[in-house]
Amino acid sequence: MPLEPPGSPDPSLSSQTDAELYLALRVGNTAALGILYDRHAGLVFGLAMKILGVAQEAEDLTQDIFLTLARGCSYDPNRGSLRTFLAILTRSRAIDRLRSRRTAQTAQGRWQPSREQEITANVPLEQVTQTEQSQEVQAALAQLSDNQQQILRMAYYDGLSQSEIAKQLDIPLGTVKARARRGLLKLRESLINYRQ
Repeated sequence: MPLEPPGSPDPSLSSQTDAELYLALRVGNTAALGILYDRHAGLVFGLAMKILGVAQEAEDLTQDIFLTLARGCSYDPNRGSLRTFLAILTRSRAIDRLRSRRTAQTAQGRWQPSREQEITANVPLEQVTQTEQSQEVQAALAQLSDNQQQILRMAYYDGLSQSEIAKQLDIPLGTVKARARRGLLKLRESLINYRQ
């Protein structure tokens, strides 16, 4: 009987269904992940590439999807195929990344003054007005809770999506959304009161 090269998957695993491989992965059989990757990486990468349009980002997302699968996720073999689950998860995460990218580009455009703005900024009155507005925003931000400040800074200064913030802070997405909404409402109220 020929020896198999080190690290090659168990031949008995190759004949198993995706659901069986997933369950084997859940109990610690890491070789199952390699087989699942071989079966579905093309689908995941293709979808990510179609949505994101950048090969490096699609590769990163493909890796993230399979890491999520390895660490444990909400997939239930009784509710549908793994292929469908991976397609939905990939699409969702790719759209999140696309939104994050757009948010970052918008924020960057807001914070990088155009040539025309640079010329006007040299006018002393314009500089005083901008300084006052900046101080108003900083004062209003200071009135928010630390959690609200952190989430708003991550969203608007760092350009992260709410799902990325939830992942980074290791809190539920609903909590991030609630804190962001309350923070924005309070910020708006503070700015209106400040200007009156």
